[in-house]
Formats: sequence, C-alpha cells, structure tokens
Amino acid sequence: MFTVHLDKMKFFAHHGWHDEEGITGTEFEVSVSVTFNAPENISTLHDTINYVTVFDIVKERFLRPARLLETLAQEITESIHKTDERITAINININKLNPPLSNFTGSVGVSYKKSFPG
Repeated sequence: MFTVHLDKMKFFAHHGWHDEEGITGTEFEVSVSVTFNAPENISTLHDTINYVTVFDIVKERFLRPARLLETLAQEITESIHKTDERITAINININKLNPPLSNFTGSVGVSYKKSFPG
C-alpha cells in the first residue's frame, strides 16, 4: 500500500459562513493524502495515483465558494475517490490562514479522513 501526499497547497478563495468572507476572500492551505492499493512493482504513472489529478480536483473545487470547510472537505474527498477504485483512504486538512476573528493570530481548519472498502 502506498500513500501520495500533496502538502501545503495554497489557494485564495471565498469560503466561509459569514457574508464578508464571500466578498473579501482569504488564503487557505490544503494538504491531502491518498492511500491506495498498488501493484507489486510500480513502473508507470498508471500504477500510482497521479498527484496532478488530485491537485486539479482540489483547485477546481476551491473556485466555487462553500459556506463550511467541512462540506468542502467532504466534496473534495468524494471527487478524488471517484477517480480510482484502488483508493482505500483519503485524509484532507483545510486551514483558513486569516480567519475573521478579532485579536486572533493563527489559523482555523478542519481535518477529514474517510476509508473506503478495497
């Protein structure tokens, strides 16, 4: 079993519950790990999970605003899983780097992990 990681991808997007977040937008940092059943010897791109495909899915979904990061994480996970039946687990972390909180420094975020039969 292998896991492909995409760590600390940065996106500017308009996700958030508050109306102002939809207007001003903010920076997000996203990390995704995709675990899959692999053949004994990996020698071609088709033997593995293409990280370009995973990146494109995350990037495309970040273009459409979501009210909750939890919803975003679930939708990205389902979209990635649909690309390859060998995927056994996906772990995603989404951090909002500049949340609209007074006197707050740091980030807020969600983590979501889903396992699939396989």
